[in-house]
Amino acid sequence: MQLSELKAEWNEVLNHLESTNRIAWMAMFDGRLVSLEDGVLTLDFSDALKLAGHHDMKSASVSLERHLAALQHSIQETTGLSCTISILESN
Repeated sequence: MQLSELKAEWNEVLNHLESTNRIAWMAMFDGRLVSLEDGVLTLDFSDALKLAGHHDMKSASVSLERHLAALQHSIQETTGLSCTISILESN
């Protein structure tokens, strides 16, 4: 699957995630899809930093792992793609 194909299905992925894990959906909703290479989907949350009450995705590692697992499950259920998710490091 190409990144453009995943982007085209991203709303369905997020809808699935919301229906199965609303907390993970709230955490992942602001992520932008940056790249999909060698089975690794990279997300960027830097736009979320523009808001007053932004969330730092790297600081909540236990919750982050659960949220990423839920997102991976929704991606696979919705698109058939099995991937690992990486968070783009902010500067």
